[in-house]
Amino acid sequence: MTTTGEFDCFEPIERASVDELRSLQLERLREIVAYAYEHVEHYRRSFAAAGVVPDDLVGFEDLARFPLLTKADLRDNYPFGMFAVPRAEAVRIHASSGTTGKPTVVGYTAADIDVWAQLMARSIYAAGGRPGDVAHVAYGYGLFTGGLGAHYGAERLGCTVVPVSGGQTERQVTLIADFEPRIILVTPSYCLNLIDEMEDRGMDPVSCSLQVGIFGAEPWTEELRSEIESRLGMDAVDIYGLSEVMGPGVAQECVETKDGPTLWEDHFYPEIIDPDTGEVLPDGSFGELVLTALTKRGQPVVRYRTRDLTRLLPGTARTMRRIERVTGRSDDMVIVRGVNVFPSQIEAEVLKVDGLTPHFQIHIDRSANLATLTVRVERDPASRGSVEQLAGSLAGLIKGNIGVTAEIAVVEPGQVPRSAGKAQRVVSTG
Repeated sequence: MTTTGEFDCFEPIERASVDELRSLQLERLREIVAYAYEHVEHYRRSFAAAGVVPDDLVGFEDLARFPLLTKADLRDNYPFGMFAVPRAEAVRIHASSGTTGKPTVVGYTAADIDVWAQLMARSIYAAGGRPGDVAHVAYGYGLFTGGLGAHYGAERLGCTVVPVSGGQTERQVTLIADFEPRIILVTPSYCLNLIDEMEDRGMDPVSCSLQVGIFGAEPWTEELRSEIESRLGMDAVDIYGLSEVMGPGVAQECVETKDGPTLWEDHFYPEIIDPDTGEVLPDGSFGELVLTALTKRGQPVVRYRTRDLTRLLPGTARTMRRIERVTGRSDDMVIVRGVNVFPSQIEAEVLKVDGLTPHFQIHIDRSANLATLTVRVERDPASRGSVEQLAGSLAGLIKGNIGVTAEIAVVEPGQVPRSAGKAQRVVSTG
């Protein structure tokens, strides 16, 4: 593997030795744990329950004694209970969709936004972007962190930003043809829609101006990377992030190696745990990624369970460690075409349709480039509605309230598998 010294980096820290990185991480880790304890009531309570105080953190191995932070903790402190600064000092707020209950709210100080922009600029540079490039941002803007995160980073790098956001596929293709962006930031599944639209117009996607694609917000495979690269004649790289920790730009795959996202370790400390026991596992082990944000002050994050399944790997294009491409989660959430879907959400919509029973199963088929979701659900024997009417009603509710298109298979009573214990709500193939 080529060594890191041969690659062009955005900031000198990317070339720091492992010893320099670990020294910086430990210093920042101790600072942020003490800061969180001092400024956030949740951490004072959870540390006390675990029998630890910040001074107990002497080395990295001591971090395992401190409690994990979960999405439920964030929801329990809705809306601003996890803030370490007065709400008036938070210059921006992002939040999850809240489709399964209260949304998770994330607050940023001006300094946090500055760090985020810098890390996104670093990420775009590692992906192959350069100052002066036109960057087409097709991630959604608003409470979702994707659009604004990409936008601020591209501007920080010195790009000309086209803030298109999501949707309006025909218009997006027109703008790509007219504005000639070199970079596109978008979900991989939506990029396929753009390619299809180009081909429907008689355009040759390979001949368009796009040379760098930065893809995130949903799992994707090496096969899909090859498909996009061959159809667009571009470099397609993976970006990783999550709103609870910062947003996009926590880790970025480097265009020189395309071997998994490099984690920006000067700002984030990673752990891999056994998702069932919480035990910290050695580098190279497959498990759940846990992250501590080392420099985030508005809403400090200590040992957050991402639920993303991956492993920590040695650095290649940069000194910092990489994470293996995330392809699944340790909870029951599934991602279909960039939309997070929980079985409980489907269940809620099934129960709204008179004529359907609560017995259902979700089938995810990932054998094609665009995953398909099919809900198999049983008809109530007393129902007078036709199968077509029942399926149409449920499909409309799922699309309207969850935001994903689902095929509905209404079957006769007894045809959905039963279980003596926990029901197998999700069956995935491909």
